[in-house]
Amino acid sequence: METDRIEREIEIDAPQERVWEVITEGEHIGVWFGNGEPVKVDLNPGGVMIIDHGHHGTYLMSIVDVDAPRRFSFRWAAAYHDVLATPENSTLVEFTLEPAASGTRLRVTESGFDALNVPEEMRERVSIENHSAGWTEVIKRIDRHAHGEELSPLVPCE
Repeated sequence: METDRIEREIEIDAPQERVWEVITEGEHIGVWFGNGEPVKVDLNPGGVMIIDHGHHGTYLMSIVDVDAPRRFSFRWAAAYHDVLATPENSTLVEFTLEPAASGTRLRVTESGFDALNVPEEMRERVSIENHSAGWTEVIKRIDRHAHGEELSPLVPCE
């Protein structure tokens, strides 16, 4: 089993511009990846995206790359809520969009697990196994949201 990298891919029957909106605009991100409330996002390299994951905490993700409508990436310090993600405390999450026969091919990659140094009590929650299962579900949520399906929050407020 790969220990450092997760890759998930899905074809979404929607134009690339629509999928781009869903993965980069705060009102959409909050639905498929947050508590249902709009996410604050400064969509520029070096910008910050703030996601509330309910009882798991609030995460300050650092935007790395923005190349509309093809590539979007950010750093996620999943073991450290309320701490800005840096190369030293986080994994890199990359979204790549390409034209596909049915609309858009979306690839999500999260890497950097081998270099993470996290507190013992957080290891299971931020493990590659946990995130791997999470991305499997999240890409399905992105697809459903791109089609306008009503979704319950990924992490309800408690």
